[in-house]
Amino acid sequence: MRDASATTVWRSTYHLLLRHLLPAHYLAPVIRRLTRLPDWTLLLVVAVTLAYFFLTHEGLYALDDYYYSRYAQQLLDGTFRLAPDPQGLLHDPLKERYLIFGPVAVFFRLFGLNIISATLWPLLATLGCSGLIWRLYRRREPVVASGAMLLLGLHYFTLNLTNYLYPDNILMFWCLASGAVLLRGREPGRRAGWWGAGFALLNFAALLSKETIAYYLPFYLGVLGLDAWRRRNGRFWLTALGTGAVLLTGYLGLYQHFTGDALYRIHLIEHTNEFLRDGNFLAGNRAALLSRVTWQPLAFFVGAGMGLLLVLAGMAATRPAGPQPEASDRRFWLLLAATTLVFYWVGSTSLSSYNPITLLPRMTTPLLPPLALAAGFGLQRVVRSGGLRAVVAGLLLLGLAAWLHDPLSVVYAVPGLFLLLVGIGGRLRSWPDRLRPGTSALAAATVLVLAGVLTIRPVYFMRKPSVSAHFEQDRVIRQHLSGPAGGTVLVDDYLIGNYDFYYGFRVPAGLQYRRYWARDSVQLAPKEHAWLLLNRATLSNDELTRKLIRYSPDSVLSWYPRRRLVAQDGRVELYEVELGREVRSEK
Repeated sequence: MRDASATTVWRSTYHLLLRHLLPAHYLAPVIRRLTRLPDWTLLLVVAVTLAYFFLTHEGLYALDDYYYSRYAQQLLDGTFRLAPDPQGLLHDPLKERYLIFGPVAVFFRLFGLNIISATLWPLLATLGCSGLIWRLYRRREPVVASGAMLLLGLHYFTLNLTNYLYPDNILMFWCLASGAVLLRGREPGRRAGWWGAGFALLNFAALLSKETIAYYLPFYLGVLGLDAWRRRNGRFWLTALGTGAVLLTGYLGLYQHFTGDALYRIHLIEHTNEFLRDGNFLAGNRAALLSRVTWQPLAFFVGAGMGLLLVLAGMAATRPAGPQPEASDRRFWLLLAATTLVFYWVGSTSLSSYNPITLLPRMTTPLLPPLALAAGFGLQRVVRSGGLRAVVAGLLLLGLAAWLHDPLSVVYAVPGLFLLLVGIGGRLRSWPDRLRPGTSALAAATVLVLAGVLTIRPVYFMRKPSVSAHFEQDRVIRQHLSGPAGGTVLVDDYLIGNYDFYYGFRVPAGLQYRRYWARDSVQLAPKEHAWLLLNRATLSNDELTRKLIRYSPDSVLSWYPRRRLVAQDGRVELYEVELGREVRSEK
């Protein structure tokens, strides 16, 4: 009994020295080096994000870009109307996302209407997510901060959404900010009332960006219930609920005034789901329901490159070796990630029918921040302890690489091999002391490996040529098709839907755009010209030629034998054509 007691006292003294005395004396240089690691990581993420934004920007490439830009311009012109279409024909939920196109209107005012100013808002929101993580954990948990910034900021689809005016990365910023305020605002010593009001405002901002902030609601209710059970954080929640009630009352009252339906936005979403009912899993797609709620989400997450986050987050869920100062933060992000993941897996986008969310990478942005932070805590545990935890993580990642067996496998194989080596080598006497678990060198090496493997795919796409030639086309239109002379411009089936964007939605009077196919019906007044605008990049784009465009550049030119080249910029050509009787008779 005496020996056992002595052992217990010795262990307690050892842990006390390790946790309180050693960091102050021997580990101070390690801590100083680690606190610089997030700074360098943030610099890298910002540099890669900006490089990707400018080097891969395809210009006006999606319907969302066009519609949000048009609504932003309507705000500037004073022509935006909240009221619905009087005939009830238009069901456009995009029009209700005011914090998507509202800030874009500000950028249009400052920098003019162009696709760069249109996509500055998603770029800033993306960078803002890395900035928030850096601010949250730079000093508290530097390895967590570096790992989470890399896993979120260099995730390919996070970067991919920076140069499109989609709401997803903007929503991601509001989601991360809301979660951070909920976590920090309930800490002792905070001005709980202000933090509670901020929490309500951030969630309201998210609601004005995209409806899927609702995926956080189960977690919010769980935290509220737990705090109510323990009778704590009352001021935070009373202020948050009161502020939220005022905001929602005003919001619903606004819709009641302009549309006669306080729940107009919800009904609009339901109308949209009804319009798309052929893809509903209980109506037109029932046979795919079982696979959709079982193995398909896992396959999707792994195929989207999110398996690395899932494995590392799983390491954060394992039992720690001893008391950890980050335990509350780790549990918070783990539970938020888990509840959101469940909603993605089996939740529904409709209140009237069961319709799981589409498995597209851009739909996962609310899940990414808590999952990346949970993975950051898992990475920290692997770096601190190594051993079995590192071996298990490495084997899981190698298993995912073998499952995919495609070029994306490198995202799993390289970190998997590295962690396996760390787990096994850390137990060997010949292993360098500087790279043993718990050292700053191992933390830096792990971050470096992650950074290297996560930048492979973005760099690959940075080096690829444009598939839209938007900027060349924009220059041709501005230089040669913006004058006062009237006429007809013959264009492809993609440009016909968005050509007014190039004119700031103000097409010069007397100038009309028609499809190539309409050449037989074009009527030119005396002294009017006809132009053929040929974008070879668009006509060879696989994403368009599979569904929308059914002709090649050579076939288009064959329809207009009497033509004269007016301008050429890269893969964009402008011809002046003659539409004679013999030409109009051709098919």
